[in-house]
Amino acid sequence: MEGNVNNQQEDEISLIDLFAVLLHYKWMIIIVTGLAMIFAVVFSIISIVLPPEKSPLPNKFTPRAEMLIKENSSGGGLSSALASSGLGSLAGLAGVNVGGGSTNASLATFLSSSNMLLDAITDKFGIIEKFKIQDHVRANSRKALKKILSASYDEDSGIFSVSCTDIDPAFAQSVVNFVVDWLGDKFDELGLDNNKIQKENLERNIQSSYNEILRIEGEVKKLGASVGYGGDAWNIPSITTGSAKLQLELDAQRQVYTQLKTQYELLKVQMMSDTPIFQILERPEIPDMKSGPSRGKLCIIIAFAAFFMSVFAAFALNAWKNIKNDPEAAEKLKLKKRNN
Repeated sequence: MEGNVNNQQEDEISLIDLFAVLLHYKWMIIIVTGLAMIFAVVFSIISIVLPPEKSPLPNKFTPRAEMLIKENSSGGGLSSALASSGLGSLAGLAGVNVGGGSTNASLATFLSSSNMLLDAITDKFGIIEKFKIQDHVRANSRKALKKILSASYDEDSGIFSVSCTDIDPAFAQSVVNFVVDWLGDKFDELGLDNNKIQKENLERNIQSSYNEILRIEGEVKKLGASVGYGGDAWNIPSITTGSAKLQLELDAQRQVYTQLKTQYELLKVQMMSDTPIFQILERPEIPDMKSGPSRGKLCIIIAFAAFFMSVFAAFALNAWKNIKNDPEAAEKLKLKKRNN
């Protein structure tokens, strides 16, 4: 029982000693914490007043674009498209599986951070000059873009998002728009949307058939004109035969044109009901509200850090004072210094 009482008394004494140290150095703690808070507030005000290019903590803006990425029923189409385009090995290195388990979302994620896109942005917007890159311009420009570009995919909704963070909101919006258009063109180039491919093929075939109809009609008019102006009587049978052949070709070509046009209209109706693989849901807007930094949180963090550092300094100063006042401890320190 006596031992427990002594332990409790020692604990109480130690807690009292701790509070005594804090009270002894209270003005140092208060002054250090207060100065840190004043510094944080002044720093925040200066960062707001100065132009963004000169501010040590400028406002940053993050425009965002959202796209719907539709997955294929099987990964074969994506695998063959990647293999034929030469992106298979690059996608494999980036962690995109080009086998049966490939997804359009994983392809979009890979492309959004690929060197092809980063170099295209660099050339389009003059990133080297904008960020004043002098050494290893290509590699460092890619690093700079990776810091401000971000892409994410929500598996539940199938929404793929792209954003850019910069002190210039108009520049950030332009970059995001460029990324969205580039990704759309790349998806079309890889031929992942069968409806789009079929639509483009039908448009080319329809135009070709229409041009052929115009050509045949022109030949029929020329042939008719030659007969009307009193051509050679001996050539009338051959002219009649040629006219009949042209008329047959014209009728056949008109039937082909009609069938192609019917298929084209049916495909347009189908595409209206089907969701495309890559669909832009929302274009980026120029944000009117900053995405960071949070200067209020910064002030709180600096104040708490200064408080804990001043408390630590108070205990360190008190410990040093006790060592200096303790002859035995001071002697030990002198001996250690001599030995060293």
